[in-house]
Amino acid sequence: MANTALWIGAALTASVAQTARNATQASLTAAIGTVGATQVRFLFGLPFAVIFLILVSQISGQAIPPITLRALGFTALGAVTQIGATALMLRLMQTRSFAVTTAWIKTEPVLVAISAALILGDPLTPPILLAIGIATAGVLLISVKRGAALAELTPALIGVFAGLLFGISAIGFRGGITGLAQGDFLIRATTTLVLSLTMQASLLALWMALFNRPALAASFRVWKSSLGAGFLGAFASQFWFIGFSLTSAANIRTLALVEVILATAVSRYVFRQAVSKRQITGMAVVIAGIALLLRNQP
Repeated sequence: MANTALWIGAALTASVAQTARNATQASLTAAIGTVGATQVRFLFGLPFAVIFLILVSQISGQAIPPITLRALGFTALGAVTQIGATALMLRLMQTRSFAVTTAWIKTEPVLVAISAALILGDPLTPPILLAIGIATAGVLLISVKRGAALAELTPALIGVFAGLLFGISAIGFRGGITGLAQGDFLIRATTTLVLSLTMQASLLALWMALFNRPALAASFRVWKSSLGAGFLGAFASQFWFIGFSLTSAANIRTLALVEVILATAVSRYVFRQAVSKRQITGMAVVIAGIALLLRNQP
């Protein structure tokens, strides 16, 4: 029970922080472009992640675990797919509402559950799969309008593909954490976070130095907003990784569907975007799926 309460708390904390970070990144996109806003969460988040790792190591008295080939490979998979997913998400937020974009992306849990069961051996029982299906159906109800035109389906498919990439990244990060042979869940999670952000910041900084120097320079000109997004990104990721170290990626990503509800609130009250009755009904279905998931935890 203590373990369950810990990963639930970690996932909920990460969801709140990630919603705030996504909103901050969405506002940065207009100022420094999609690639520039994408790299902010990694480049400006890395120093905070390093601080987290130092604190965890000092307080726990544990050494940073050595990086294994398995951990390196899985973390690289998670790092690269997360970059692509973030870029697609920010691009969509330029043309669609914050809430709807988030809803499209949150169609990922079913794929995560099946893939993680096959690749990592994570447990997957029929009640849990049913809960994931119900929650995902709620997301679809929120995001897909009856009689939607092809022009609407195309960005929806892009959003679902972004969700696919986020799902693969979740599997990669959990594989990276479990691939470390030493340390408790907290030191392994934080070490994997630093490793991932180092890869992501290096890749994007190199790319932008070669192909988009103005956007890289612009991210430093708006350093206050960039630092805010970086901190929120590192903070959210810290708790995502803690969750991945304690339970399956499917459990974490299904509970993360609360982001759809949080994003709808942000969309309505911060960005002043309309919220329909259909979206409210979809949120109720998402909550029902999450409740079933939590009820079926050991």
